[in-house]
Amino acid sequence: MKTLLFTCVLLPWLVAAFARKSDDHSQLIPGPLHDRELTGYFSDHLESSRDRRALPLADEPDATPKQEGTEATDLPTCLLCVCLTGSLPYRNIMTLRRIDLTRNMISEIEDGAFSKLIMLEQLSLAENRLVKLPMLPAKLTTFNANNNFLKTKGVKANVFKKMTNLVNLHLANNQLEAVPFIPDSVRILHLQNNNITDVNISTFCRSNDTYYLRPSLSEVRLDGNPVMLSKYPDSFTCMHVLPIGQYR
Repeated sequence: MKTLLFTCVLLPWLVAAFARKSDDHSQLIPGPLHDRELTGYFSDHLESSRDRRALPLADEPDATPKQEGTEATDLPTCLLCVCLTGSLPYRNIMTLRRIDLTRNMISEIEDGAFSKLIMLEQLSLAENRLVKLPMLPAKLTTFNANNNFLKTKGVKANVFKKMTNLVNLHLANNQLEAVPFIPDSVRILHLQNNNITDVNISTFCRSNDTYYLRPSLSEVRLDGNPVMLSKYPDSFTCMHVLPIGQYR
């Protein structure tokens, strides 16, 4: 059967917790993504290179569901998945604001995986085995795909184009050969330790608009790439800061 439904081992428990905590769905938990925060959403769009069974981690708590009444604030991160062949009734799934799938062994995510998560603001896919990115929710403010195997051909040209709220974009430690399209809203851009060999005047600025400025872009990391940034001085004229990287 081609389409397999992947869901968290703890998802039934999480769904019940969501139902009891429905008032909290409209609020984004402040602060960065953490390993033990709610990941929440797995569907038939995730494929893992790990055996299709749940394997316990030594530092993870017992996955046995707790007794009713357990506080949702005590939820551990659901890092591993189990393959199911049916569908589950997702309640309030569209109100999720943050998903953390860090440090799994996910090798593929279908384009429709996040299509219903219209309120999603923070998404971490860091430290997986992805070679390409799926289509992403337009309201993301933070996206982290550090430490994967992403190449330029696996990142669609328009994947970030409609993300007018995106502030933090982390694509470090991949295999990108070029800088993808970066929305004007981005403040922090991490592209260190890729295979980027050149930049041009359209990478960050606009070749047809010499008056264009990017005041929001306050940090760009290109260190650890083979590109010699001193060869492209005209490529940074619209920026208030120079990218961090190799100049000589």
